[in-house]
Amino acid sequence: MMPTQTNVLQPKNAALLIAHGSRRSEANDDLIRLAELVRSCNTYGVVEIAYLELAEPTIPQAARKCVDGGANSVLLLPFFLAAGAHVVEDLERHRGELSREFPHVQFHLCRPLGLHPFIVDVVTHRLQEGEQVIRRTTSDRG
Repeated sequence: MMPTQTNVLQPKNAALLIAHGSRRSEANDDLIRLAELVRSCNTYGVVEIAYLELAEPTIPQAARKCVDGGANSVLLLPFFLAAGAHVVEDLERHRGELSREFPHVQFHLCRPLGLHPFIVDVVTHRLQEGEQVIRRTTSDRG
């Protein structure tokens, strides 16, 4: 006797990376590159980007792409350092609106990058880069 096959669909999680947005395309390009790196990890079925303001795609546009891509849940990740008004108020408002528009999809607002332990490594690395510039500048003068 053959075992019965169930058609249980695995949940498909989407990652929606959200930055503030800038009039400078170079600033917005960082989020695009970050999304490419996250996609290469093959952890999430869908990885999209959105900007809170000043650039597109907007949060609703990108969230709709996640849902159209088959996401059952969407993780809204603020590419922000702190839980300021944009994260606490604006992004939470977007989360609520999306939950009402797509009641069959779970939208979860993740914590901003904040004081995650790895931030110390990033800050230290950037400071070391600055020290190298100072050393090169100093040695060029001597």
